[in-house]
Amino acid sequence: MVNPINKSIPEEYLKLSPTEIDKRILSAKKKLGKNVVILGHNYQREDILKHADFLGDSYKLCLATMKQSAKYIVFCGVHFMAESADILSRKNQIVILPDLKAGCSLADMAYGPDVEKAWREIVQITNDFVPISYINSTAKIKAFCGKNLGATCTSSNVTDIFSNMFSNCKKIIFFPDEHLGRYAALKLGILEDEIILWDPKLRFGGNPAEKIATARVILWKGFCYVHQQFKADDISRLRKKYPGIKVIVHPECTYDVLQQADFIGSTEFIIQEVSKAPDGSKWAIGTEIHLVSRLKNMFPDKMIVSVSENMCLCSTMYRINPASLAWVLEGLLRGEIINQIKVPENIAKDAKIALDRMIEFTGKKKMEKVVEVD
Repeated sequence: MVNPINKSIPEEYLKLSPTEIDKRILSAKKKLGKNVVILGHNYQREDILKHADFLGDSYKLCLATMKQSAKYIVFCGVHFMAESADILSRKNQIVILPDLKAGCSLADMAYGPDVEKAWREIVQITNDFVPISYINSTAKIKAFCGKNLGATCTSSNVTDIFSNMFSNCKKIIFFPDEHLGRYAALKLGILEDEIILWDPKLRFGGNPAEKIATARVILWKGFCYVHQQFKADDISRLRKKYPGIKVIVHPECTYDVLQQADFIGSTEFIIQEVSKAPDGSKWAIGTEIHLVSRLKNMFPDKMIVSVSENMCLCSTMYRINPASLAWVLEGLLRGEIINQIKVPENIAKDAKIALDRMIEFTGKKKMEKVVEVD
């Protein structure tokens, strides 16, 4: 019988050499066989991704989860991603996060009680709003959207979700990323004076009641600290230094950065655009440094740099390391489920509604193909 446990990695694993860790991961994977699958987010470090069976952004990995038959899904990402995997997995599957401290500060900015309080204040004024949450949110926030006729989205399908929602309702409240929400709203032609920012620390989000009544989009005050580091001045500097350089950024960047970019899109979009570009092309990429570094290594005949000179690292993604991966895999061999992510059934039920709406709205023709790693 396998017993679930949650704990920190033993010191013995931290003392192993990289070569020994790799050997133990490969050995454990071989012994576990089809009983285990490893999912790796695009922002993970290379020494993790080389062991992943599937790579992708949050949306792509949602689709990958739904296709898995393995008993154990080891998610190398952050907490909200593992929650989504658990919600979308089959009844008897078990999702494991190698390090429970791999969280997301952006997801934490939409705190359940704050969202419920904001919703009570909004419905005092109007019942026209429908909630949409970025997939970078907790299961509780996704459940809130699910039970209030809303949906979840990712950076790759946010405009599709907004568009579909606007065809059925007049107004949207979006959380937790204000920059992604503003990008989608403006792209769909919503006027700036129809968009307001909601500060959860203030009554009515810091807005007069009449402004809430006339707004078409409410943006929750939240941001990704990694993408917040990119600045419009960085782009100006790079264009002067490298004439002809193309700038491609993630839509979690601030709007002034988005206005300066040549291309805007999800991590999958960034990978695709850089992949198909001709040799000798020059690219400045505004997203997490591990993806930038990976693309640079994949395409040595293209000049690839980060938009920022700073180390734009997602420190919580970085918590998933080869030692923790070896530990949880060997735990399964010993009959232990280490660091299982299990969303309570009452929350999972409503959260799945929001996730299912996202997938349904995006449409089968627009679903990104899940690519298996050779």
